[in-house]
Amino acid sequence: MLILLPPSEGKTPADAGTPVDLAELSFPELTPARTEVALALAAVSEQHDALSQLGVGATLAHEVHRNTRLVQEPAAPAHTIYSGVLFDALGYGSMTAGQKKKADSTVMVISGLWGAVRFGDSIPAYRLSMSVGLPGLGKLASYWKPKLAQALNAHAEGHLLVDCRSSSYAAAWAPDAACTVAINVFTERDGTRKVVSHFAKHTRGELARHLITRRGNAPETPAQLAKAAGEKWAVELVAGTARKAHALNIILTG
Repeated sequence: MLILLPPSEGKTPADAGTPVDLAELSFPELTPARTEVALALAAVSEQHDALSQLGVGATLAHEVHRNTRLVQEPAAPAHTIYSGVLFDALGYGSMTAGQKKKADSTVMVISGLWGAVRFGDSIPAYRLSMSVGLPGLGKLASYWKPKLAQALNAHAEGHLLVDCRSSSYAAAWAPDAACTVAINVFTERDGTRKVVSHFAKHTRGELARHLITRRGNAPETPAQLAKAAGEKWAVELVAGTARKAHALNIILTG
């Protein structure tokens, strides 16, 4: 089983540490692309209209400025850099040593800057969304799509992929639909269902934690995943097609 997550929009900068070593990150075949994106991001972040190009407001100017010195910034394990609703619900810090080891080998974060990283990879805080287009590279989802396919398809073979990514990050890599299950979250009240993004992020984080910390074997099929998720939530499994992944709908009531 592999759990695919999006990065958090905000990041928690490392207080201290050595800078990132791109060659030491997981999936080293992505190093040339990571270097190219990092250089393009630094160049954009130095421009007078950087905030507009990166699609952020004035309150995030300090985060955009940090992009100009990524190779000097202190780095720390990705599980400490990524924060926010989903990662808080996943709660890596409160896991046992064995559970953390499982999370390190199971979780894969798809990133507009790094392409893909593991929880144990040491990275600096940065600001870049997969939906952004960078000069010379174009839209990042399109830029990364062939590169991630080449790097990750063989790695994912034989694994059930639990896809907790948002749509922009899902566009950057489309693994084999037959072994992929997209996680959807709905709230239901009086027979009416709604998608609420905040609850979706939180519940996806809770699902990731449940799958990592529960006893027993990890699910290997969509049906086994539905059974595992059904231990905590009301769920529906929607079968996929040759080109469309399965979907696991988690229904929150109240």
